[in-house]
Amino acid sequence: MTQNSYHYGVMARAIDVIDTADAPLSLDALAGQMDMSPAHFQRLFSQWVGVSPKRYQQYLALGHAKTLLRDRFTTLATADAVGLSGSGRLHDMFLTWEAMSPGDFAKGGAGLTIYSGWFDSPFGPTLVMGTDKGICGAAFAETMGDATAVQDLQSRWPNATFIENPAHLTPWVKTAFALSDNATPLHLIGAPFQIKVWEALLQVPTGTVTTYSEIATAIGSPKAVRAVGTAVGRNPVSWLIPCHRALRKSGELGGYHWGLNRKRAMLAWETARRDAATAP
Repeated sequence: MTQNSYHYGVMARAIDVIDTADAPLSLDALAGQMDMSPAHFQRLFSQWVGVSPKRYQQYLALGHAKTLLRDRFTTLATADAVGLSGSGRLHDMFLTWEAMSPGDFAKGGAGLTIYSGWFDSPFGPTLVMGTDKGICGAAFAETMGDATAVQDLQSRWPNATFIENPAHLTPWVKTAFALSDNATPLHLIGAPFQIKVWEALLQVPTGTVTTYSEIATAIGSPKAVRAVGTAVGRNPVSWLIPCHRALRKSGELGGYHWGLNRKRAMLAWETARRDAATAP
């Protein structure tokens, strides 16, 4: 196990321990569960998350999503303006993407080779899939198990050829989870309506949120809120296409294919890093 993999594993465990605790945990209690000294754990956690464990627990509070919706709501551009500039977006991955043509998508991935591999991430073991053009799938397995995660992604492109080859994906995965300015290419494989929704999600900056109705308006289908919600839920590229940043108008989290605990952890992690970067 590499040092980086070890850090990923420790942080994923720590975030889950914090998230499932009945009450805020002391630094000593958290460090003890990680089998680390308080000083070492605090230093490692603060380096990775951007804030102390005590502060992070405030971001993970159940009301955090409503606070984000009130204070950091993103108004999306119209469909014609969908796109990423990368400018002014703190701690965001720089992404490039290409969408599969509707005709090719209708073939269910026939003639397409998709490579797969398992990787460590801040949010637990992650199954990543990609073509020669970029990452096309990412699934967090802890909520459903490894075999189910594999089946979940493969079922989206039933006629594709799947080859286990982590080395093909490693350079892209490194930039994706390191919050690097190096480009992480995505290959969006979905129906035309889904692609529109996913492109809109790519406009939502780190540390901010939007709503399903805002996305529907942005893609020119203001009455299709339910269909937008379905398309958000079918997003195959977890984290990189940030469906975790889409909330209900009430501020409730709504659904999340990989589990609401994972969604809350992502929002808290991103907000903590953004606030740490902008603190005076």
